[in-house]
Amino acid sequence: MTQKRRHRNFLALTFIGLLIQTGGSHAANPVQERRKLIGTTAADQRLTDYFRDHASRLANRSLKNIKDLKTWETKRVQYRKQLFEMLGLSPLPPKTDLKPVITNSITSDGFIVENITFQSRPGLYVTGNLYRPIKQEGRIPAILYVCGHGGVKKNGVIYGNKVHYQHHGEWFARNGYICLTIDTLQLGEIEGIHHGTYREGMWWWLSRGYTPAGVEAWNCIRALDYLQSRPEVDGEKLGVTGRSGGGAYSWWIAALDERIKAAVPVAGITNLKNHVIDGAVEGHCDCMFMVNTYQWDYAQVAALVAPRPLLISNTDKDSIFPLDGVVDVYNSTMKIYELYGVPENLGLQITEGPHKDTQELRIHSFRWFNHFLKGDDSLIEMAATKFHTPEELKVFKTLPEDQKNAKIQETFVKQGKAKVPEDSAQWHQMREQWKGQLLKKSFRAWPKKKDSSTQTKVETSIKDGLTLKTISFDSQKHVPLKLFVVIPENTKMPRQVELAVLNQTEWDTYLKELTPVFSGRDSATPLSPRGEKLFQKLRKNVLDNQSAVAYFTPRGIGLDVWNSEERKQIQIRRRFYLLGQSLEGMQIWDVRRAIQELQAQPEFAKADLRLVGTGQAAALCLYASLFEKGISELDLTGMPASHQHGPALLNVLRFMDLPQALAMAASRSRVKLNDVKLEDWKYSAEVGQKMGWGEKQLQISK
Repeated sequence: MTQKRRHRNFLALTFIGLLIQTGGSHAANPVQERRKLIGTTAADQRLTDYFRDHASRLANRSLKNIKDLKTWETKRVQYRKQLFEMLGLSPLPPKTDLKPVITNSITSDGFIVENITFQSRPGLYVTGNLYRPIKQEGRIPAILYVCGHGGVKKNGVIYGNKVHYQHHGEWFARNGYICLTIDTLQLGEIEGIHHGTYREGMWWWLSRGYTPAGVEAWNCIRALDYLQSRPEVDGEKLGVTGRSGGGAYSWWIAALDERIKAAVPVAGITNLKNHVIDGAVEGHCDCMFMVNTYQWDYAQVAALVAPRPLLISNTDKDSIFPLDGVVDVYNSTMKIYELYGVPENLGLQITEGPHKDTQELRIHSFRWFNHFLKGDDSLIEMAATKFHTPEELKVFKTLPEDQKNAKIQETFVKQGKAKVPEDSAQWHQMREQWKGQLLKKSFRAWPKKKDSSTQTKVETSIKDGLTLKTISFDSQKHVPLKLFVVIPENTKMPRQVELAVLNQTEWDTYLKELTPVFSGRDSATPLSPRGEKLFQKLRKNVLDNQSAVAYFTPRGIGLDVWNSEERKQIQIRRRFYLLGQSLEGMQIWDVRRAIQELQAQPEFAKADLRLVGTGQAAALCLYASLFEKGISELDLTGMPASHQHGPALLNVLRFMDLPQALAMAASRSRVKLNDVKLEDWKYSAEVGQKMGWGEKQLQISK
């Protein structure tokens, strides 16, 4: 490293250190402070503590065990495979014919711009502009510029975000590079969707293992293929840059593809703490995130670029890529570059300003590529200037009829297809394989052991011949829950206990009215007339059957309900997702814990346990039953027929769906499925017939 470069990096780091020590502008950012607040209730605070705890756990184990280069080289192979998978690119799609088309060419001030399109997959169109010098000698370096969210639309006509960022490509072409600037899936000339979970309620993206970040990464891979096919391009000198969304896509392609020899992601990555605790996630659509199956912090993505030259570039007042997180990613990544002995290949540029495409950011980016791709350290004297109108840079006059961009989320990640087993041996093998995949791909975040030191607490009261118990326990640290149990007063060992898992509607219309009787202070807090009516109905049912009934609501429901504002509910669910969890996946863990606590009570040691649930809660019961023993029967009503409409579990649709889960459950317990369409559960019924189950083992009714 030259003395000048050392001095420049030292000044940048000194400035950053002072900024962090003094708090800087970021610490006082009112937007960021507001985003920290999920809500103001005790339940909201517990959820905040839960998120903080789990984000810290992932941060503390990210890259921490990498002590030498040999260990990292082994891990790097594993991590890259995991990243391909978490982007929905495993198995990698076939590299089909790109079918490139140049729809127009314009000669400008020292450069030529070509309006091009190619198909990264059949029907998945990428639109872009390729900038090249009018005069060049031999093959020259090429830059892939991936755009952020800067869509241009005039009078209802979409020109793409490449138009907004044209000045970057034009500068590169005027300074001896080829530059291909490509549109993104959303905000391109053919509009796709980035906002599945953010705005569209498409939570099945989690179940499918789909993220638009995967589409953007694949389009970048194919863009490199196209650049290498051009006779003007030196295919051994490829760089990538972009800002905001384009910064994120720069990370994906640089981490995945060794053909990138130098990278400058601008305002495209920060750490989990910023996203989950400080609330930066609320400013980002889904294209910024992988499906975090393997529970990474983001420095692991950055580290995969090593030892190739990487400049992390950001502004100091960026509310959606806060400074402390950017510096944390840099510091963690530097440890890997130091193992390679090339710390000079990792740079950090921080300039003053908000989340904006500033000239200061561009200059250092240009110098980085000049140094590493051309060996040129001369001063930058030319500004990046826009030369063309949106109309001049538009690729399509008429959009192609066979385009799949608008619905690529439905086909990009292949959905698993299950066959009916030939015999019991094959069925056993299929069940065990699915169970293993669930634990590795969907429920990886479940605790391996109890992670709370709080002891279970049991409170008892008597009312009208009934023993009423409240069992308070921690499902996890910061997740206190309650079981409400009703037993006939004169019955010491009931022969059956029914565990009803409630959804929010059932809680609001039923159990919420009855909670005063479980407090032991029912005289001071009398039931409402409606509550008294419900209690008498419950009393008759329990005494007539001489059985026990337990009611349970998992996290986020009932007494533990969080901020009910729709926008906050969406962002809460997305925080789980960033941590490699899903809300429903952790609610299934809660049901498991409720089963364990119920079975630990001495009076229920020999009782048959029956699980009852409706709608989404039925699916929670179904999956919990696959991992707990001693469940004699499931009584499920109105359960969704697919995760396409049911609970979101990471990656589950890549290998199975709810009909397969129902058949798995029926292998262990009697199952009654009520109020459903029989044709939706054909697979489950066919497995039952093949296995010779009797009518009582699996009952499916309209």
